[in-house]
Amino acid sequence: MAFTSASFIVLTIASVLLYYIVPKKAQWCILLLASAAFYMAGSVKAFAWVVLVAGMTWVTGLILGRYNAIKPADKAQKAQIQHKKKQIAIICAICCFGLLYAMKYWNFTLELLPSALGNHIPRWDFVVPLGLSFFIFQSMSYVIDVYRGKYAPERNPLRYGLFVSFFPQMVQGPISRFDQLAPQLTAERKLCWDDLQIGIQLALWGYFKKIVIADRAAVLVNNVIMENCPYGGAVIALGILFYCIQLYCDFSGGIDITRGVARMFGIDMTLNFRRPLFSTSLTDYWRRWHITLGAWMRDYVFYPLAFSKPFGKLGKWARKHFKGMMGKICATSTATFIVYLIIGIWHGANFRFIAFGLWNGILITASLLMERRFLSWKEKLHINDKSTGWRIFMTVRTFGLVFIGRYFTRAPRLKTVFTLLGTTVLHPHFSEFTSVVPTLGLGISDFIIIFVGILIVHGVEFFEERGTDVQAWLNERPALVQLTVLTVSLVVLLLFGIFRAGYISSEFIYKQF
Repeated sequence: MAFTSASFIVLTIASVLLYYIVPKKAQWCILLLASAAFYMAGSVKAFAWVVLVAGMTWVTGLILGRYNAIKPADKAQKAQIQHKKKQIAIICAICCFGLLYAMKYWNFTLELLPSALGNHIPRWDFVVPLGLSFFIFQSMSYVIDVYRGKYAPERNPLRYGLFVSFFPQMVQGPISRFDQLAPQLTAERKLCWDDLQIGIQLALWGYFKKIVIADRAAVLVNNVIMENCPYGGAVIALGILFYCIQLYCDFSGGIDITRGVARMFGIDMTLNFRRPLFSTSLTDYWRRWHITLGAWMRDYVFYPLAFSKPFGKLGKWARKHFKGMMGKICATSTATFIVYLIIGIWHGANFRFIAFGLWNGILITASLLMERRFLSWKEKLHINDKSTGWRIFMTVRTFGLVFIGRYFTRAPRLKTVFTLLGTTVLHPHFSEFTSVVPTLGLGISDFIIIFVGILIVHGVEFFEERGTDVQAWLNERPALVQLTVLTVSLVVLLLFGIFRAGYISSEFIYKQF
């Protein structure tokens, strides 16, 4: 069930109405039923995998909770309990991530084997569940947190199942934490018009970015970025630029819809974007883009690696054999590199995603190693890093690095990535630009709408970056102004989106992850 479908709108409206009509103690049951209906509308078989993962992690949480409740008599018993807890958590992790591997990466692995071997090994032909990576990561965060004693396990399997399957977040996240989301899902609420108002505004903002901008930009992207692309580098660069526009408005728009729908139930979802277009470094960019994935990797991969005994030994060895900064940050830089490699692999079973992880990992690791030298250069050149000009330069530079990385995430395979990059640099063919662009599926009006749309999105984010809460500012205006903005938004969404000639809604890009 797509967010842009009429069935999703109907499901949301019906769920909101029922949520505030039924007795407050039963409100969470409406959310559970809506979540089950949302998922089973796509595939009943796929929903079984959600139930399996939820059931497995719920039981694991209960077992870990029992061990947490034991008060050890001495250090020996404490170590024994910790060892058993670790074994249980590892078994659960192997099962969950093993399922993720089997569904997303097993067939890819077989393709790497010699045909004489790979052709005789069964392939995975099951339907890959919607949001597989998202709900497995979310479930495992719960298991790890219970293992660490952060909170007590949930005793009610249905309440826990709602945490795993809450329908607005199933398409592309955010990856929520149990202690942040679960209490909100089961809280008893009265109808709050402010929640409805903010929720509708967020959802409309998301639909504007998705339907008016992203789906329009996708037309040009699909006609340019392909295997055996016949165009020169200038057109390819335009295709990647439009892909950057498409990806940002598609992903952030989808998250806005998610947060908007959740807010209609009074639920405040975790922020997943914080104006990444204003980032001044690649590290800053990834702190602002898909925040919940980065936080998950930080808490459950980076910290365990960086503070582990093997990495402690690596740090000692590096300080002994390397002088200066290299020796000091070797261990943390290695952990950082591994995290970004995993993020690349998380995106999908393809060498281009592995290369994407390597691209980001190498650049960020290099920036850590070169940080002191960069600071020295800035001091010698008397650069004021607080100036507007320097910030603009750093923002443009960061976008350039992100722009190159998007070749990896959009091209169909790794070989095509390097072909497109090579053509962009060596064979720009500027002369064909004006004759080819009009044939790529978009008219002059479409380019104008995309340009104006990006100006609006960037303008709103500019004021938010300067500390202005644009939504709060709007809600403080007179009712007539708010009604006018709402009406104009709906008209724009309908005329320039849903009802425009030849409009075909595309799937959310992060749905495939």
